[in-house]
Amino acid sequence: MQLSKNVSTFIGCEADFNEADIVLIGAPFDSTTSYRPGTRFASSVVRKESFGIEVYSPYQDKELDTSTVCDAGDLDLPFGNAARALDIIEEASEEILSSGKLPFLIGGEHLVTLGIFRAVFKKYPDVHIVHFDAHTDLRDDYMGEQLSHATVIRRCHDLVGDNKIYQFGIRSGEKAEFEFAKKHLIQEKFTANTVDAIVDSLADKPVYLTVDLDVLDPSQLPGTGTPEAGGLTFESLRSALMKVTNLNIVGLDVNELNPMLDATGASTALACKLIRELLIALQK
Repeated sequence: MQLSKNVSTFIGCEADFNEADIVLIGAPFDSTTSYRPGTRFASSVVRKESFGIEVYSPYQDKELDTSTVCDAGDLDLPFGNAARALDIIEEASEEILSSGKLPFLIGGEHLVTLGIFRAVFKKYPDVHIVHFDAHTDLRDDYMGEQLSHATVIRRCHDLVGDNKIYQFGIRSGEKAEFEFAKKHLIQEKFTANTVDAIVDSLADKPVYLTVDLDVLDPSQLPGTGTPEAGGLTFESLRSALMKVTNLNIVGLDVNELNPMLDATGASTALACKLIRELLIALQK
């Protein structure tokens, strides 16, 4: 992978691509955002603000191993062309996967998940999805468009089929989406209390993890484009994710931070901390 010489890296993620086990890439895209845009700035702001935290995690009593994570910078994505943006994300993810490395995508709006997931699905056709979100994202189309942040999990379902998607924290969506979920997905509304059970059931499966940060309550993370009251706390999400990272994670993303909507910077600081925790947990 050709890296920019001027990449500003996430703290502790300075390994050479060829030596790394995990590769961070940013997907600065929010062209289908239906409410408040600005997630395109998330990956660059997260990198800058990550230097406000440490590489050491008191939660895990471990430091981020600086020799195993490469931050490859942001992809150049065309605004207004969702299909082409997804193709670019897919191509970059395929290169990472073909090199035997774990792709970790920082969004961007949630639609960017589809690009990396297409690449993961090609390599791991039996992959299951663990999805944390406030929204179902199961519409077949949004205002006539099938490629949207509101349709992304439906498009993933088109690939994997029934009973391979596990949703947590869901508390918003059309009635038809919840009806679809009852028939085709495993969904826990409002909370993430059944994570232990799904971890046991997925112990021998490849798993893709996608985290929409609006799964958190707006009191915890106001800087997101579509806030929904009644969400998880940081600690409940962190604890759940630490359990999921014990699985065979073959790709993951964190998305929907909108740093422009939280002038305090607290939302970005939370996102940085969560990314650090995930990175450390994934360094087996």
